[in-house]
Amino acid sequence: MAAIIRRIGCRAISNFAAKNVVAPKAVGAIRLSSTTPAPPAEDKPTFRKPNEAARLNLSNFGRYVAECLPKYVQKVQLTAGDELEVLIAPEGVVPVLQFLKDNHLAQFSNLVDIAGMDVPSRQYRFEVIYNLLSLRFNSRIRVKTYTDELTPLDSCNEVFKAANWYEREIWDMYGVFFANHPDLRRILTDYGFEGHPQRRDFPLSGYVELRYDDEKKRVVCEPLELAQEFRKFDLSAPWEQFPNFRNANPPAETVETKQETPKK
Repeated sequence: MAAIIRRIGCRAISNFAAKNVVAPKAVGAIRLSSTTPAPPAEDKPTFRKPNEAARLNLSNFGRYVAECLPKYVQKVQLTAGDELEVLIAPEGVVPVLQFLKDNHLAQFSNLVDIAGMDVPSRQYRFEVIYNLLSLRFNSRIRVKTYTDELTPLDSCNEVFKAANWYEREIWDMYGVFFANHPDLRRILTDYGFEGHPQRRDFPLSGYVELRYDDEKKRVVCEPLELAQEFRKFDLSAPWEQFPNFRNANPPAETVETKQETPKK
């Protein structure tokens, strides 16, 4: 009887050990899985990869805007991977912005900023850029137009109230006049300032300087006087040292739009 009990106990212990001991083959598989080579590091880890689905949606929307407003939209393009730009005629500022704000498929109800750019080599040297944001669709769009020193642009203050100070800043820095603006006056420079500092033909040193006069006990404004060692007799504009930025960078992709067939 004792022999039978010992035989049953030894058989149970051997079965338990067989179930809990890992086979050498499985151990080798686990060891090999930890030594697999790591994926190669990216060359540009901070580079934002373009989203093809987002690019397709932006292209379709840009084409839709061009088809709805063929009178004003001159070109639609994608820049920096997935940034939509709509280039319009100067007379289409108010209609295009009103359309982008009120259209159910757009709802660009926020005017984020208005920027300016001066390229003296162009016939229309000034470029005005409107940056819009749609909270409904979490999307942005950039609207660009152009003008010169004498041709005014229509103010979009009635469409976006935030354009009031932005247009004043463009007028102050570049001298672009906005028609129908309720209060078009300088906003960044001092009273009586002459010229527009962001124009490329405006000297970096300016024309006047401010200093405190001990006799008058106040700050006085006088014509600029530079010491001999600070003078640089270079007749070329200071921006000539950046020849690569004279012309705008080409867009990454131009969206094809339907052109109106000329009437015979």
